[in-house]
Amino acid sequence: MGHGGDVIAELTTDHQEVEDFFKNIQALPVGDPRRKHYADKATIELVRHSVAEEAYLYPAVREHLPEGDALADKELEDHAAAEQIMKDLEGCDADDPRFNELINKLMTDIRAHVTDEETNLFPRLRAMCSAETLAELGDKVRTAKKTAPTRPHPSAPDKPPANKLLAPGVGLVDRLRDMMSGRGKDS
Repeated sequence: MGHGGDVIAELTTDHQEVEDFFKNIQALPVGDPRRKHYADKATIELVRHSVAEEAYLYPAVREHLPEGDALADKELEDHAAAEQIMKDLEGCDADDPRFNELINKLMTDIRAHVTDEETNLFPRLRAMCSAETLAELGDKVRTAKKTAPTRPHPSAPDKPPANKLLAPGVGLVDRLRDMMSGRGKDS
């Protein structure tokens, strides 16, 4: 959830957590119900991570980087595509024939997105922003993840101010649903 450090350290640690969930999925045989459990955990982390990036990282990219608007728009497109895959996955059990196809697509897309952020976007942001700005963004991202939704909502706004206003309420409903169903909890 919250790891500490500047925004780049925070988001990079999130990336590693999601990769660990992906590796757990890949280590299990197709149809194993634990694949769904790890897919749910990955989705929870990805949605919270995405909401925080959309609220704070991408506005900073627009503000601080040359061609920041184009970069942020591309990242938002990546998020929208991944969110739709996660929404489709939500309705599949591990033994559903579509599950394997969808989870493989999600893993491929997220890994490409992470590679792009870590090799392109993050170094550029670090070069253009002060350590203080990056630390403040890290704090904002950590705070946003605490109240962010945990389920995909493809039609929800992805740009401020609407996303910042709606995310906490949607997040509350998602966390209540998760608590009632046990979704994302370790057995």
